[in-house]
Amino acid sequence: MADQTEPEIVLYDLANTKNVCFSPTVWRIRLILNYKQIPYRTVFLEFPDIEPTLKGLGLVPGESSTGEKHKYTVPAIHHLPTNTHIMDSTPIAKFLSATYPTPPLPLTSELGRTIEVQARSVVGPTFRASVVPREINILSPRSQEYFRRTREAALGRKLEDLLDAEEESWKAVSEGMRGVGELMRTKAAEGPFVLGAQPSYTDFFIAGSLQSARVVDEAVFERHMKYVGYKEVYEACLPYMAKNT
Repeated sequence: MADQTEPEIVLYDLANTKNVCFSPTVWRIRLILNYKQIPYRTVFLEFPDIEPTLKGLGLVPGESSTGEKHKYTVPAIHHLPTNTHIMDSTPIAKFLSATYPTPPLPLTSELGRTIEVQARSVVGPTFRASVVPREINILSPRSQEYFRRTREAALGRKLEDLLDAEEESWKAVSEGMRGVGELMRTKAAEGPFVLGAQPSYTDFFIAGSLQSARVVDEAVFERHMKYVGYKEVYEACLPYMAKNT
Protein backbone atom coordinates (compact mmCIF):
# COMPACT_ATOMS: atom_id res chain seq x y z
CA MET A 1 0.00 0.00 0.00
CA ALA A 2 1.22 3.50 -0.77
CA ASP A 3 2.39 5.69 2.08
CA GLN A 4 -0.53 7.51 3.69
CA THR A 5 1.30 10.59 4.98
CA GLU A 6 2.78 12.22 1.89
CA PRO A 7 0.68 12.60 -1.28
CA GLU A 8 1.95 10.85 -4.37
CA ILE A 9 -0.66 12.42 -6.64
CA VAL A 10 -1.87 15.96 -7.15
CA LEU A 11 -5.39 15.75 -8.59
CA TYR A 12 -6.70 18.75 -10.52
CA ASP A 13 -10.45 19.10 -10.08
CA LEU A 14 -13.24 21.58 -10.82
CA ALA A 15 -13.90 24.28 -8.24
CA ASN A 16 -17.44 24.92 -7.05
CA THR A 17 -19.24 26.61 -4.19
CA LYS A 18 -19.88 23.32 -2.36
CA ASN A 19 -16.13 22.65 -2.21
CA VAL A 20 -16.52 18.97 -3.10
CA CYS A 21 -15.91 16.98 -6.26
CA PHE A 22 -18.78 17.22 -8.72
CA SER A 23 -17.27 16.44 -12.12
CA PRO A 24 -18.25 12.93 -13.30
CA THR A 25 -14.94 12.44 -15.10
CA VAL A 26 -12.91 13.57 -12.10
CA TRP A 27 -14.96 11.28 -9.89
CA ARG A 28 -13.85 8.29 -11.97
CA ILE A 29 -10.24 9.05 -11.09
CA ARG A 30 -10.99 10.00 -7.49
CA LEU A 31 -12.75 6.66 -7.05
CA ILE A 32 -9.67 4.84 -8.36
CA LEU A 33 -7.41 6.78 -6.00
CA ASN A 34 -9.67 6.07 -3.04
CA TYR A 35 -10.15 2.41 -3.94
CA LYS A 36 -6.42 1.83 -4.32
CA GLN A 37 -5.70 4.01 -1.26
CA ILE A 38 -3.21 6.13 -3.18
CA PRO A 39 -2.39 9.24 -1.13
CA TYR A 40 -3.29 12.41 -2.98
CA ARG A 41 -4.23 16.02 -2.56
CA THR A 42 -6.64 18.08 -4.63
CA VAL A 43 -6.17 21.38 -6.41
CA PHE A 44 -9.53 22.88 -7.34
CA LEU A 45 -9.48 25.04 -10.47
CA GLU A 46 -12.03 27.60 -11.60
CA PHE A 47 -13.19 27.05 -15.18
CA PRO A 48 -11.20 30.00 -16.63
CA ASP A 49 -8.03 28.77 -14.89
CA ILE A 50 -8.00 25.23 -16.28
CA GLU A 51 -6.24 25.96 -19.57
CA PRO A 52 -3.54 28.33 -18.26
CA THR A 53 -2.80 26.09 -15.27
CA LEU A 54 -2.51 22.86 -17.26
CA LYS A 55 -0.63 24.59 -20.05
CA GLY A 56 1.79 25.83 -17.42
CA LEU A 57 2.38 22.23 -16.35
CA GLY A 58 3.47 21.40 -19.89
CA LEU A 59 0.37 19.42 -20.78
CA VAL A 60 -0.72 19.40 -24.42
CA PRO A 61 -4.20 18.25 -25.50
CA GLY A 62 -4.41 15.41 -27.97
CA GLU A 63 -6.22 15.47 -31.29
CA SER A 64 -9.37 13.79 -32.52
CA SER A 65 -9.37 11.39 -35.46
CA THR A 66 -10.22 14.37 -37.68
CA GLY A 67 -7.22 16.34 -36.43
CA GLU A 68 -9.24 18.67 -34.23
CA LYS A 69 -7.44 19.70 -31.05
CA HIS A 70 -9.02 18.55 -27.80
CA LYS A 71 -9.53 21.15 -25.08
CA TYR A 72 -7.69 21.43 -21.80
CA THR A 73 -9.76 19.64 -19.23
CA VAL A 74 -9.82 18.02 -15.82
CA PRO A 75 -9.11 15.53 -14.45
CA ALA A 76 -5.39 16.01 -14.68
CA ILE A 77 -2.79 14.58 -12.34
CA HIS A 78 0.78 15.18 -11.32
CA HIS A 79 2.46 11.96 -10.21
CA LEU A 80 5.06 13.32 -7.85
CA PRO A 81 7.45 10.32 -7.62
CA THR A 82 8.04 10.35 -11.39
CA ASN A 83 7.16 14.01 -12.07
CA THR A 84 4.62 12.80 -14.63
CA HIS A 85 1.70 14.97 -15.73
CA ILE A 86 -1.33 13.39 -17.41
CA MET A 87 -4.65 14.85 -18.54
CA ASP A 88 -7.99 13.13 -19.25
CA SER A 89 -9.61 10.28 -17.37
CA THR A 90 -8.80 7.37 -19.70
CA PRO A 91 -5.00 7.79 -19.86
CA ILE A 92 -4.94 8.63 -16.15
CA ALA A 93 -6.85 5.43 -15.32
CA LYS A 94 -4.42 3.38 -17.40
CA PHE A 95 -1.43 5.02 -15.71
CA LEU A 96 -2.80 4.46 -12.21
CA SER A 97 -3.63 0.82 -12.93
CA ALA A 98 -0.13 0.18 -14.28
CA THR A 99 1.64 2.09 -11.52
CA TYR A 100 -0.52 0.83 -8.66
CA PRO A 101 -1.66 -2.66 -9.71
CA THR A 102 -2.95 -3.65 -6.26
CA PRO A 103 -5.81 -4.01 -5.65
CA PRO A 104 -6.58 -4.83 -9.28
CA LEU A 105 -9.25 -2.84 -11.09
CA PRO A 106 -10.48 -4.11 -14.47
CA LEU A 107 -10.54 -1.12 -16.80
CA THR A 108 -12.67 -2.78 -19.44
CA SER A 109 -14.83 -5.82 -20.08
CA GLU A 110 -17.34 -6.84 -22.70
CA LEU A 111 -20.21 -6.27 -20.28
CA GLY A 112 -18.73 -3.00 -19.07
CA ARG A 113 -18.28 -1.68 -22.61
CA THR A 114 -21.89 -2.55 -23.43
CA ILE A 115 -23.17 -0.75 -20.35
CA GLU A 116 -21.05 2.35 -20.95
CA VAL A 117 -22.03 2.61 -24.62
CA GLN A 118 -25.73 2.16 -23.87
CA ALA A 119 -25.66 4.52 -20.89
CA ARG A 120 -24.03 7.22 -23.01
CA SER A 121 -26.41 6.80 -25.93
CA VAL A 122 -29.67 6.09 -24.09
CA VAL A 123 -29.38 8.18 -20.92
CA GLY A 124 -26.51 10.56 -21.67
CA PRO A 125 -28.29 13.30 -23.65
CA THR A 126 -31.18 13.56 -21.19
CA PHE A 127 -28.82 13.40 -18.21
CA ARG A 128 -26.67 16.23 -19.58
CA ALA A 129 -29.72 18.32 -20.47
CA SER A 130 -30.83 18.15 -16.83
CA VAL A 131 -27.43 18.60 -15.19
CA VAL A 132 -25.65 21.18 -17.37
CA PRO A 133 -28.11 24.08 -16.92
CA ARG A 134 -28.14 23.48 -13.16
CA GLU A 135 -24.38 23.15 -12.89
CA ILE A 136 -24.06 26.91 -13.15
CA ASN A 137 -25.85 27.23 -9.79
CA ILE A 138 -22.87 25.81 -7.88
CA LEU A 139 -20.17 27.82 -9.65
CA SER A 140 -18.49 31.02 -8.51
CA PRO A 141 -19.55 34.22 -10.33
CA ARG A 142 -16.33 34.16 -12.36
CA SER A 143 -16.84 30.57 -13.46
CA GLN A 144 -20.54 31.20 -14.06
CA GLU A 145 -19.71 33.86 -16.63
CA TYR A 146 -17.20 31.61 -18.38
CA PHE A 147 -19.49 28.58 -18.25
CA ARG A 148 -22.52 30.39 -19.63
CA ARG A 149 -20.56 32.12 -22.37
CA THR A 150 -18.77 29.01 -23.62
CA ARG A 151 -21.62 26.53 -23.23
CA GLU A 152 -24.24 28.75 -24.82
CA ALA A 153 -21.90 29.46 -27.73
CA ALA A 154 -21.50 25.71 -28.25
CA LEU A 155 -25.20 24.97 -27.82
CA GLY A 156 -26.48 27.91 -29.82
CA ARG A 157 -29.11 28.65 -27.17
CA LYS A 158 -29.52 29.58 -23.53
CA LEU A 159 -28.72 26.98 -20.89
CA GLU A 160 -32.21 27.24 -19.43
CA ASP A 161 -33.71 26.22 -22.78
CA LEU A 162 -32.35 22.71 -22.20
CA LEU A 163 -34.95 22.26 -19.46
CA ASP A 164 -37.95 23.05 -21.66
CA ALA A 165 -38.77 19.41 -22.40
CA GLU A 166 -37.16 17.87 -19.32
CA GLU A 167 -40.07 15.76 -18.09
CA GLU A 168 -40.89 14.48 -21.56
CA SER A 169 -37.25 13.55 -22.11
CA TRP A 170 -37.02 11.52 -18.92
CA LYS A 171 -40.27 9.72 -19.74
CA ALA A 172 -38.96 8.90 -23.20
CA VAL A 173 -35.79 7.25 -21.87
CA SER A 174 -37.47 5.40 -19.00
CA GLU A 175 -37.48 1.98 -20.65
CA GLY A 176 -33.95 2.46 -21.92
CA MET A 177 -32.78 3.35 -18.41
CA ARG A 178 -34.46 0.25 -17.09
CA GLY A 179 -32.65 -1.86 -19.67
CA VAL A 180 -29.25 -0.38 -18.82
CA GLY A 181 -29.94 -0.91 -15.12
CA GLU A 182 -30.81 -4.55 -15.73
CA LEU A 183 -27.50 -5.00 -17.55
CA MET A 184 -25.75 -3.72 -14.43
CA ARG A 185 -27.34 -6.60 -12.51
CA THR A 186 -26.13 -9.30 -14.91
CA LYS A 187 -23.77 -10.71 -12.27
CA ALA A 188 -25.89 -9.80 -9.25
CA ALA A 189 -25.62 -13.34 -7.90
CA GLU A 190 -21.86 -12.82 -7.51
CA GLY A 191 -21.93 -9.36 -5.92
CA PRO A 192 -23.21 -5.78 -6.18
CA PHE A 193 -20.76 -4.56 -8.82
CA VAL A 194 -21.05 -4.85 -12.59
CA LEU A 195 -18.60 -7.77 -12.68
CA GLY A 196 -19.74 -9.25 -9.39
CA ALA A 197 -17.79 -9.12 -6.15
CA GLN A 198 -15.14 -6.52 -7.04
CA PRO A 199 -15.44 -3.08 -8.65
CA SER A 200 -14.36 -2.22 -12.15
CA TYR A 201 -13.86 1.06 -13.98
CA THR A 202 -17.42 0.73 -15.29
CA ASP A 203 -18.74 0.90 -11.72
CA PHE A 204 -16.78 4.11 -11.22
CA PHE A 205 -18.14 5.46 -14.51
CA ILE A 206 -21.68 4.86 -13.20
CA ALA A 207 -21.13 5.98 -9.61
CA GLY A 208 -19.18 9.06 -10.69
CA SER A 209 -22.00 10.22 -12.93
CA LEU A 210 -24.59 9.62 -10.22
CA GLN A 211 -22.55 11.45 -7.58
CA SER A 212 -22.09 14.34 -9.98
CA ALA A 213 -25.85 14.57 -10.39
CA ARG A 214 -26.33 14.34 -6.64
CA VAL A 215 -24.02 17.29 -5.96
CA VAL A 216 -25.56 19.41 -8.71
CA ASP A 217 -29.22 18.54 -8.12
CA GLU A 218 -30.57 15.82 -5.84
CA ALA A 219 -33.72 15.42 -7.94
CA VAL A 220 -31.73 14.34 -11.01
CA PHE A 221 -29.90 11.80 -8.85
CA GLU A 222 -33.19 10.46 -7.47
CA ARG A 223 -34.53 9.87 -10.98
CA HIS A 224 -31.93 7.10 -11.33
CA MET A 225 -32.37 5.56 -7.89
CA LYS A 226 -35.80 4.15 -8.71
CA TYR A 227 -34.34 1.86 -11.35
CA VAL A 228 -32.70 -1.44 -10.49
CA GLY A 229 -28.94 -1.47 -11.01
CA TYR A 230 -28.09 2.18 -10.49
CA LYS A 231 -28.83 2.14 -6.76
CA GLU A 232 -26.92 -1.09 -6.16
CA VAL A 233 -23.79 0.04 -7.98
CA TYR A 234 -23.88 3.49 -6.38
CA GLU A 235 -24.25 2.14 -2.86
CA ALA A 236 -21.52 -0.44 -3.43
CA CYS A 237 -19.16 2.39 -4.41
CA LEU A 238 -20.00 4.62 -1.43
CA PRO A 239 -16.98 3.44 0.62
CA TYR A 240 -14.74 4.86 -2.11
CA MET A 241 -16.47 8.24 -2.17
CA ALA A 242 -15.73 9.28 1.40
CA LYS A 243 -12.77 11.44 0.34
CA ASN A 244 -14.36 14.00 -1.95
CA THR A 245 -12.02 16.98 -1.61
